[in-house]
Amino acid sequence: MAEIIPGREIMDEVDSHLEHVDCTKLFFTDLNGRLMNLSVNKHKIGEIFENGVGFDGSSIAGFANVEHSDRILMPDAGTLWKIPFEEEKVGFFIANVLNEEGAPAAVDPRTILQEVVRSAEEEFGFRFLVGPEHEFFLLNGDEFALTAKRGFPSDVHTDQAGYFHSTPHDKGQAIRQQITDVLERCGVVYEKSHHEVTPSQHEINLECTDPVSAADRTLLFTYVAQRVAQENGFYASFMPKPFKEHNRNAFHMHLSVQDAEGTNLFYDESADQNLSTVARQFIAGILKYARETSVVMASTVNSYKAYVVEKEAPIVRGWGFRNRSSMVRVPYTTSPSATRIELRNPDPAGNVYLQMATLIAMGLQGIREALASDNPDKGSTYERDYQMKVWDERFLPRTFYEALVEAERSDFLKGFLGEKLYDNFMTLKIEEWEADRVHISAREQRQYLSI
Repeated sequence: MAEIIPGREIMDEVDSHLEHVDCTKLFFTDLNGRLMNLSVNKHKIGEIFENGVGFDGSSIAGFANVEHSDRILMPDAGTLWKIPFEEEKVGFFIANVLNEEGAPAAVDPRTILQEVVRSAEEEFGFRFLVGPEHEFFLLNGDEFALTAKRGFPSDVHTDQAGYFHSTPHDKGQAIRQQITDVLERCGVVYEKSHHEVTPSQHEINLECTDPVSAADRTLLFTYVAQRVAQENGFYASFMPKPFKEHNRNAFHMHLSVQDAEGTNLFYDESADQNLSTVARQFIAGILKYARETSVVMASTVNSYKAYVVEKEAPIVRGWGFRNRSSMVRVPYTTSPSATRIELRNPDPAGNVYLQMATLIAMGLQGIREALASDNPDKGSTYERDYQMKVWDERFLPRTFYEALVEAERSDFLKGFLGEKLYDNFMTLKIEEWEADRVHISAREQRQYLSI
């Protein structure tokens, strides 16, 4: 079976914690990144840690075909969170997906990230710290009411507040506080919480940690945010671009690299602006492979509605110091240990395990190839004068179809994802594009019906 089966000492600790919960859930993601869960009897957890629990992989997007569909969920004991809600206390484990022989499944996104992290440590001695920024809309109504109508109701917004606004304008402050309270009671520390630029939009940033834990905590965050919103009569949406006139939901990822002693390898006191050669090569790798990996970072048709000028989404492959129009930003810091990069093109509709694996894989390839980074962006990449100076290949894909074409050409993407996961992922995404391609929108009906 998988290496994550815990020893007796860990199981004793798990059993002790589970005495105080009402139910136990195993969480994982499908290839699209959607959160999936299975409730299990807490008294059976020892048996489940030994043998796993079987499920129908053909019913999970991207996992298996119907004739070879048996898959196994194996919980990771190190991911136990006790989630305190009013009516119940939930024991929450993240699970890896195994095939029917008990080996890691080739299509398990969490396994892919674990392998990329392990390989980086073996090859380079690198250890990563990742800190995601979680953005979401807090809307009036529930999912059914909002999706059943053609267009949003006029009262969908919970407020008209803006960046850093306080109460009474920020109607979601109490909800954010409840979310962070639940997270901290689970042992997950948040760094900051605030209203975003757009009406009804909020951001909560969690403490940096290793990539697998950061991805696991993203699942926990999504679950807690939507559950707390629901209990208060609201809906928390992570849709990339719900509103044409407003900014998107982004999923910015901050990343730094350390050696075994904890020294930040992105910092170099003697380098220009203290940014090391390792960091610059890492950035160059991201920029080189950004177009062909765009379908992982922004993996829905809706994602590409956000890549427009001056809506705080990057449209050009570039990097800059403190430049929020750049795809890769190097934030200002006075601390060597805090020197890091921020990747700004992902959104929260993607698979977080694949997004983090892709970020690391791109950067490592830049180091392997000893790539030289281009000059940093000096001005706003949204300015037309800037865009006229760059060639077309510098732009990120503008449409989902363009992103798919780039990904289909990519030996790099297929190489680290593995052929099976790559093929299944691309099949899902092509099906999504085809469904959208033949859909007749309300705008088309309004514009062309009178012809």
